[in-house]
Amino acid sequence: MFVRKMTPSQSSLFGEIDDLQDLTFIERPIRRSLKTAEEIDKLTVDEDLNDIERAVYLLSSGEDVQQASVIINLPILVRQNPAETFRRVVPKVREALHVAGADMQLAAAGSFLTVLQDDIVLIQTHTHSILQIVLLNLDHRDTVVSIAWLETLLSAIDALPKDTIRQEILSPLLSKHQLSQSVPARLASCRILGKVVGKFEGRNNKDLLPLIRSLCQDVEYEVRACMCRQLENITRGIGLDHTKVEVLPELVELAQDEASTVRLAAFDTIINLLEMFDSDDRTCVIFPLVKAFCEKCFKGDEAVLASLSFQYGKLCHGLSESFTDEQHLWFLEFYKKLCCLGLQHENGHCESQPYPLELENKYALVRRNCAYNFPAIVLYADPNHFLSELYRTFSSLCHDPEISVRRTAAGGFHEVVKLLGPNVHYIHKEIIALLQDDSLEVLDALLNNIQETLELATSRGEGAGPESKQVNIPDLVPALVAAEQKAASSLHWRVHEKLLQCYSCLPLVISGDQIYFRFFQRMFSIITTNNVLPVQREAVRTLCVFLRYNRKQEQRQEIISKIKQELAQGRSYWNRLRYLDLCEITIDLFSKSYFCKHFLIPALELVNDPVANVRYKLCYMLPKLRSTIKATDKHLLQQLEFCVRKLLCREKDKDVVVTLRKVSLSLLKCGHISKVLVGRNDPYDNLRPHHFNVASSISPTPSSSSMPILIRSNTSSSVDHRSNGNKDTQSRKLSVYVMRSCTV
Repeated sequence: MFVRKMTPSQSSLFGEIDDLQDLTFIERPIRRSLKTAEEIDKLTVDEDLNDIERAVYLLSSGEDVQQASVIINLPILVRQNPAETFRRVVPKVREALHVAGADMQLAAAGSFLTVLQDDIVLIQTHTHSILQIVLLNLDHRDTVVSIAWLETLLSAIDALPKDTIRQEILSPLLSKHQLSQSVPARLASCRILGKVVGKFEGRNNKDLLPLIRSLCQDVEYEVRACMCRQLENITRGIGLDHTKVEVLPELVELAQDEASTVRLAAFDTIINLLEMFDSDDRTCVIFPLVKAFCEKCFKGDEAVLASLSFQYGKLCHGLSESFTDEQHLWFLEFYKKLCCLGLQHENGHCESQPYPLELENKYALVRRNCAYNFPAIVLYADPNHFLSELYRTFSSLCHDPEISVRRTAAGGFHEVVKLLGPNVHYIHKEIIALLQDDSLEVLDALLNNIQETLELATSRGEGAGPESKQVNIPDLVPALVAAEQKAASSLHWRVHEKLLQCYSCLPLVISGDQIYFRFFQRMFSIITTNNVLPVQREAVRTLCVFLRYNRKQEQRQEIISKIKQELAQGRSYWNRLRYLDLCEITIDLFSKSYFCKHFLIPALELVNDPVANVRYKLCYMLPKLRSTIKATDKHLLQQLEFCVRKLLCREKDKDVVVTLRKVSLSLLKCGHISKVLVGRNDPYDNLRPHHFNVASSISPTPSSSSMPILIRSNTSSSVDHRSNGNKDTQSRKLSVYVMRSCTV
């Protein structure tokens, strides 16, 4: 026997097969039960125990999962029997938590919060028991657990009475020497102070001021920053007088802290408290402080600079009423510097300077925040001074090399347009630039409010008056066309759909001739060639809007003729489906008589469509089509009747038949049709060619009956009757639907 040597690939293949075969012989013992008998015995509890006794037993000698279950259900026990629960169960919970893991600690924190916030009437001793457990676990060695207990306490403060807060929370807090406490404990004290001060009136908070001052001067910067962020709540709680004397000096010192985290916290707090300072404090204290802060950030504190740029609009508006002209100008010029941070301007273009990637990202974030605040700065600088003071800055933001900056500028563009009013023509070029932006993200942001933007930009311009309803924006039409083509060629079809939806405002923005010559043919092209259904339907809707606002009869007739030719009689069934979509839209946009005159008959002719999907949609639309026909228009009623009759008699697709029956029943309920019984005459004997002007393969025969009858078979067989033995003597019963020609 000769053995042929295997190639490396064959050897690898057979090796894998051998490995798979080896797996089939691996046998491992499978436990038939999840628990052994011994384990089940440990988990078994005497059924005669009541809920309180069972809870005490499980907390004393149960497994971890059983103890956790008791803790989770503690609120239920409190509602059922509060006295016994606090006397017997809660002490056991406290003992269990000494050695409990993190999961049980978190469950207990949630349960106690539920008990404190519940509508259960708790006596003082009960609340004291819970708060003692909460305060005891604030110093838990696991940071996640200690934070959970702190959040429980902070949330419970809102539901606790003032006396309980003062006795159970504040008294222990004030009695502790803060420097002897751990850093997490001091951080918790800061948050507790910020929460409880708001519960008391100003004069009742005097005892807390020394502790607040001590924490503001803590040796650890984390504690100073945390206390600084609580000063806003504390200030509103202690009142204006104590704020000027106690809090403001601390804020000034914290704003000059060596740690950037503390300076940032102080800056945010100052901005949020601007309304509480009077004009003298703003001018003499806050302005020099903020100015020094801004200058220090600009020279090398990029992390704080990002927050400064985000809050800049709020800062300017908060201080503007107290500014001198010189101070006003200084803040405006500083904003302009922020907008160009990290950029160099050459030949009117913005280009990024070579910085390390991390620093470049920080600078881009600052410029993005500036773009976000630009509408506020326009209001601060006065829109009448936009051209001289802010136009170059705005143009720089709209042409920024970073996509995120341009996207933010595009998102707020409509706000700038509203603020400029009659001077909106200053930024026409920027509208075109953003429409032609290389990034679809920028275009997407601009499209969110493009209708409002374009309407304001074209209805208000220099010299605009009652006789001038539209102001021409140079290159707007080519920019819109280019934007649509770019969206169409991308994979972001939702942006394309949104852009087509925004095209609906074009009749209010540009002339009818521009729409006719530049956009109509493009809509037809999208409808007939695009592969995305939502985009196709949006193009249909936009086409209908364009037709609705077109005032030239010749153009209208040409468009309608093209609709019938390319859609209603299109070679692709997709096009014919889009024609039915168009009919639904035109029913809403146009008058019923206009629809019946131009669109109804081509829709009814689709009864002969070879594709079941088209006939299915036609059946679905029958009630809506019927609603457009006047009761006096006998000819159109007759056309619709024959359409329904043909469907009932000849349709074989089961989905279409089901829909047709539902539609027929709905028409019957509305009183549009009535039900009668007839014999076994072939229903097509009554069909006359002049009653329905459509292509049909049926050879009609004359009939004396002048009333169109629509027949639905009660049997599952076809309408054609085939003789089969004695079945020839059996009669068939048919349900016939006759369309009423009376009023709707």
